[in-house]
Amino acid sequence: MREEEKKRTSPKSKVQKLVRKRWVFPAIYLASAAIILTAVLWFQANGNDISKEDKSGYSQDGTAYRDDAVEVNASLENLKMPVASEASAIVKKPFYDDQASEKQQEEALVFYNNTYHPNTGVDLAVKGDKSFDVVAAASGTVTKATKDPLLGYVVEIDHKDGLVTQYQSLEKADVEVGDIVKQGQTIAKAGKSLYNQEAKTHVHFEVRKDGVAINPSSYFGKSVSSIKEVKAAEVTEPKDGSSSEESKDSEKSSDEKTKEDKDSKQPSTDTSKPNA
Repeated sequence: MREEEKKRTSPKSKVQKLVRKRWVFPAIYLASAAIILTAVLWFQANGNDISKEDKSGYSQDGTAYRDDAVEVNASLENLKMPVASEASAIVKKPFYDDQASEKQQEEALVFYNNTYHPNTGVDLAVKGDKSFDVVAAASGTVTKATKDPLLGYVVEIDHKDGLVTQYQSLEKADVEVGDIVKQGQTIAKAGKSLYNQEAKTHVHFEVRKDGVAINPSSYFGKSVSSIKEVKAAEVTEPKDGSSSEESKDSEKSSDEKTKEDKDSKQPSTDTSKPNA
């Protein structure tokens, strides 16, 4: 009986062993394929992350590590108002343009220290005399972030190729010298200045090309690269449009002020005066 049972079970055992052997190699192949596929997908995923970082110039945590990438991206930007919500921006005092009408020129004069000074930028505010976030008009590198007793906090951003933007009358600055900022990034809070008290809470915004002040309102919405191509000889600057820091100690007597009032508020010819 036992011999018969062995004879009966023997063919079945052989079949089972054969089946097991057939599945050994396919299982190995499938496992190897899965490992290879996983490795390929991993490398592709990491390659895409690196590619994104190279294009943006910023790592995933927002840290800038490539100045050339930042410069290229900045050149493709359009200059925007330094106000978080452009729709709510109000022009308190425009840029003084030598080619403007007499009325427009009078509106662009800043009265300080018994003297009328041409405004070398544009003064922006929001309704209700409230403070607001001041943002970078374009990407660049912070070259100045300091508190001035007359102008409030002052922040200056370099955009390469002679193009610089400056933000004055700030309540506080949220950036430091050397910081690389992106367009639209909050850099400060709007405040007040002793120089232009009439404007109350505002930001005084300047655009300078090769050291010459140009009208920011004429370039809002235009590409940064096109502004960089502007030559200093092609722009007009107020005749006494010097830097704010050049002349905080300029003084004029009451007699001079009276004379200027009689001259219909014509701009002062004093070459040492602060900006708004």
